[in-house]
This record gives sequence, structure tokens and C-alpha cells, in this order.
Amino acid sequence: MSAYLRLRAVPAPALRNSPAWLERLFTNAPETVPHRAGRHREEVLDTRCPDQERIYAGASPHGPDVVLGGRPVFRTGRHEPPLLVLTAARTRGVAGFLTAADFDALWDTARDMLLPRFGGEGAEPEARRVFAEAHQELTAFYVHTAEHGDAVVKWPTEP
Repeated sequence: MSAYLRLRAVPAPALRNSPAWLERLFTNAPETVPHRAGRHREEVLDTRCPDQERIYAGASPHGPDVVLGGRPVFRTGRHEPPLLVLTAARTRGVAGFLTAADFDALWDTARDMLLPRFGGEGAEPEARRVFAEAHQELTAFYVHTAEHGDAVVKWPTEP
């Protein structure tokens, strides 16, 4: 997975399977899809993205594949990572999973893998806070998106 992951809510009826159309969502979204105030949201996971994946790795059946993954839509430049799409139904599933998830249990499962990369046990309070905030932001994004019946398009990008 790349270092950054941009997630964008898209009205399900407007969703297209075209890589060019999906890319335009992230460059000129207001001109690409009908814009309704407060409806289109974007969330960005920064360089923690590959590590955030580890938080959800032990949480089956959804885990990182759904929270941070999706159905790939390959771009014409095959060397670029594919765009990822979640239908509105899958978005509702992720929202439900994240809402019900016990962050403390997720952290306990992933902490031994994460702490060495984030300063060891002495840095645990700060590392845990950063991952908890990302979890809360993802939960809020997915819940808001699901409430509107929207799909999600994800663009993994390099820093």
C-alpha cells in the first residue's frame, strides 16, 4: 500500500467504472459529480496508512481489506496503484464494523507490531493517540457517507 490514501464519498448513482472519471474525482470533483452541500467528504490517511492497516488486520471478517481496500479499478498506466471502490452497501458494512469496533482491543492486537516503529513502549501514549484519532476520523467519514447512501472511491498515492 502506498503512503497516502485519499477516500472520497460519491453518490452511488453517479459512480462510474472509468479510471479517468474516478481520477477526476480527486482533481476537479465539483465539476465531475453533482455537488450537494455537506455531502461530499474526503478523508486522507497520511504516512501512517500502511500502519493503520495493521490496526484492522486482526479484525475479521472486514479487516483492512474493506476498511482501507476495495474493488480495484486499474488505470491505464499499470505501474500506478489501482483506484479502489466500495459500493454503498459495502460502505454501510464498513461503517457498522467501525462503529462496533473496540479500539482498545484493536490496539492491543496491533501494538507489538506498531510500537517499535513509533518509538517503543515509552512512546505508546502518543502512538496510541495518533491511531485512535485516525480510527475516529475513518469512523466519522464512513458513518457520514453511509448515512447518505454514498459509495467510496479510494486513491492510494505516493507522498
